[in-house]
Amino acid sequence: GAKLKRTFTCVLPVAKNRKGKCNNCGACCKLPNVCPFLKFKPNGESYCSIHPFRPLNCRMYPRTEEEQITKDTCGFRFE
Repeated sequence: GAKLKRTFTCVLPVAKNRKGKCNNCGACCKLPNVCPFLKFKPNGESYCSIHPFRPLNCRMYPRTEEEQITKDTCGFRFE
């Protein structure tokens, strides 16, 4: 349900209180299944192999604090 909701709401703006940046943890790319475009560098850092073409729901995650289910690893936070 959460991924479906993110897909429909991804056209809405990101919350103004979102701070930080992607730290390439890859946790969001495993929701609810591992994305086939998720790749890993030799140092273990993840990256998107189709980065310029990522769907909006990937680019916008987490759009709101309510949507963020990867708080432990995500580089984004909400103030």
